[in-house]
Amino acid sequence: MKIDVNSDMGEGFGIWQVCDDAALIDHVSSANIACGFHAGDPAIMTRMVRMAHERGVGIGAHPGFPDRQGFGRREHSYSAEEICQQVVYQFGALQGIANAEGTRIAHLSFHAAMGNQINRDPQLALQVMQVVARIDPQVIVFCMAETIIESAAREAGLPTLTLFLVDRAYQQDGRLVPRSQPGAVITEEAQVRARVRQFLDKGTVTTIEDTEITVRAGSILIHSDTPGSVELAGLVCSEIRASGHILAPAAEVLSQ
Repeated sequence: MKIDVNSDMGEGFGIWQVCDDAALIDHVSSANIACGFHAGDPAIMTRMVRMAHERGVGIGAHPGFPDRQGFGRREHSYSAEEICQQVVYQFGALQGIANAEGTRIAHLSFHAAMGNQINRDPQLALQVMQVVARIDPQVIVFCMAETIIESAAREAGLPTLTLFLVDRAYQQDGRLVPRSQPGAVITEEAQVRARVRQFLDKGTVTTIEDTEITVRAGSILIHSDTPGSVELAGLVCSEIRASGHILAPAAEVLSQ
């Protein structure tokens, strides 16, 4: 089976960076590239597009709220129209860079608070997906399974690829444990390896309440700002290969 590994990347500004993107990109098959609002700038975006294109890594737009200080993780009172404009602006910026480099955007993955806000409102989600579909009806929307975003993307005619967040703890209802709670972020090597094997072998994850729930996903997400993200991505890839699966970009996963 082919499976994608993706990470949020290019989340820096100027000389500042969250992680070693050049090292991390060797362990992913899809890169979600920050588009200049919560992080990123033209130079970083161009560098990320070039690295991904050279390595055959899928290029994804990773739009977020214009909030560098809060790293796009704070809620804001934007209207639906404003959020649509922000998504179009960021997608268009990365699309222009990708076109100039002889490639294209393959997927879209919302960042933090923007994704959370869209995922709470079916009308907003559909409005956003419809505007994205007008830009590129082939772009793959990354999302968690059984969510408002997944339903809206499908209604707008966009392909979707669902995610397993290997470095985040799950609750029994399938939602993520809030980052403010202990144990929300998982970085211990043995635990990450066990979660990957469980997902690949059984399609499940053990929740923070110690119950087992089903995870429907075709891509494993690693957050680049998780401590040790490069090493975690490497061990995720090693577990995929050891289990007899093939690392592949999102488009190849959907076409299998």
